[in-house]
Amino acid sequence: MAEHYFHLKADWPGLRNDVGTIDAGNLRTKISIPPEMDGPGVGTNPDEMLLGAAATCYIITLAAMMERSGLVKEALTMDSVGIVDVTKGVITYKRIIHKPHIVLASEATKKDEALAQRLAEKAETTCMISRAIRGNVEVELETMITKGE
Repeated sequence: MAEHYFHLKADWPGLRNDVGTIDAGNLRTKISIPPEMDGPGVGTNPDEMLLGAAATCYIITLAAMMERSGLVKEALTMDSVGIVDVTKGVITYKRIIHKPHIVLASEATKKDEALAQRLAEKAETTCMISRAIRGNVEVELETMITKGE
């Protein structure tokens, strides 16, 4: 069994509405509470980072699955939305919605389109971050599959 270790250093110099920093290899940024939660909104925040982790894991997993299956694509893009609920002062990351847009080659068949849909669904269940948050944060897919010109 192989284990991979990832390290992050965090510095938080002040109180709730201050600005801190994180450094995790290629990720170096300021952090603070988002303005939606009455924070300063400097740099990024945990809500964006969880959404970013889920989205990047998903799209990389989907691209790898498409490559392994031999499915030819012209483009793969995605929008993702994170929904955080605050009820009676309790903050809960409720749901992430991934909206992948797969553009297949113009000569793609119905079989290719069906494969693209299956892979889009399978990528969500096999992505490491999706598995890590399963049971705590709902993940939804709104897949769009089109053909290039």
